[in-house]
Amino acid sequence: MAIRLYNTMTGQKEPLHTLEQGRVRFYACGPTVYNYFHIGNARMFVVFDTVRRYLEYRGYQVRYVQNFTDVDDRIIQRAQETGQNVRAVADYYIQAYFEDADALGIRRADVHPRVTECIPEIIRFIQDLIDGGHAYVRDGNVWFDTSSFPEYGKLSHQSPEDMRAGFRIEVNEDKDDPTDFALWKAAKPGEEFWDSPWGPGRPGWHIECSVMNLKHLGEQIDIHAGGRDLVFPHHENEIAQSEARSGRTFARYWLHNGTLNINGEKMSKSLGNFILTRELLQRRPARTIRFFLLSAHYRHPLNYTEEAMDQAEQALDRIDRCMRNLEHRLEALQQLPAPFSALHQGGAPADEVASVRDAFIAAMDDDFNTADALAAVFEGVRLANTYLAGDGVTVEGLQGWRDLLEELLGVLGLTGIATEVPARADAALPDEAVEQLVAERAAARAARDFARADAIRNELEARGVVLEDTPQGTRWYRR
Repeated sequence: MAIRLYNTMTGQKEPLHTLEQGRVRFYACGPTVYNYFHIGNARMFVVFDTVRRYLEYRGYQVRYVQNFTDVDDRIIQRAQETGQNVRAVADYYIQAYFEDADALGIRRADVHPRVTECIPEIIRFIQDLIDGGHAYVRDGNVWFDTSSFPEYGKLSHQSPEDMRAGFRIEVNEDKDDPTDFALWKAAKPGEEFWDSPWGPGRPGWHIECSVMNLKHLGEQIDIHAGGRDLVFPHHENEIAQSEARSGRTFARYWLHNGTLNINGEKMSKSLGNFILTRELLQRRPARTIRFFLLSAHYRHPLNYTEEAMDQAEQALDRIDRCMRNLEHRLEALQQLPAPFSALHQGGAPADEVASVRDAFIAAMDDDFNTADALAAVFEGVRLANTYLAGDGVTVEGLQGWRDLLEELLGVLGLTGIATEVPARADAALPDEAVEQLVAERAAARAARDFARADAIRNELEARGVVLEDTPQGTRWYRR
């Protein structure tokens, strides 16, 4: 079954047919680096990281590009507020982006281009548009002429007349039509600028992504992705300037993730419900955050609540308990003497393992439906637990379930990232101290001093250590 993805351009699901067989040219809009990224941004970054991972899982070679907007009105404003230069502000928040994205298991792109690294290419691109009759110069500004591109509005499914009704020309904007947009902005006093044929200035916002696509992926790409709020005007304008210049289809598929609300309301600083990812990482494990962000289909709205985060932690705990039990049982069987271990060979539940994998692939092939993919993972957990509780458990069977769950969780990026909130220095217990308390608790239980045993369990829980009592003894792990 071919991968099918919902194309914003056509408004329907379409089979994935790439420009080059077995290869995907994939561009995802990155952050404007004037602040730490918020949880809504995190959803976009996690979603398209997962799409990239899945395409690779299905055998595609993916070239993944994600940009940094490192010169922008908001960056200039932040620089003025802090007394720093624009480059220092951008460098600081790019490093902060990598720290927080790394924590969430977001793999780095093949290329992370910056606007300031592409100025010569941007100037050449704009000159091509001017030469082709698609742009005009006014007082050091360069404007794209939307009337020169008859298909303007095809991504957002708006007519130019409808768009004009929602625009107004600012007093300081000397352009022919309200829908015309800036390709190059004349420099203002005190702003960073670059020399150009039209005078000193800096790029407009929309031109950067078209140029970075051309530079790192070519005139045509397979997938262009971003948040729903970027459909218009950003992606609409990218299409206009790219296709006006090349005369070719810019991107085959346009993917856009849905909004993230906070307790049922749009996230907004004015409402006091603005959550920075960096702050949330101090309260919730990175893996819990990533699981939550994948818990709904990427195109659907997602509502953040503390209860939803608690449910994500509990869901992951179910998976982790199953994985620990598989590992524990596997270790026990592998340590048996040869005559007894031979009784636990063969008989892997290959059909059930395959059925879970098939369900996972079917869900992800259907427009990257991570909600249904997670449902397949939990079906695997249920079947693995049933297998553990039955007779005839074998080494191969345990390995089969363990390897499957690791495989599917890896595709979703839920392995290899933090499962606990960074501990305070005074909260962390060394392993030796934990072992000593576990031993004290076992002695208290043997003496039927259950109050003391419960007190030790509670103390360990408060320090992030969870106990599990099994027929083979008490096991512990850090939350």
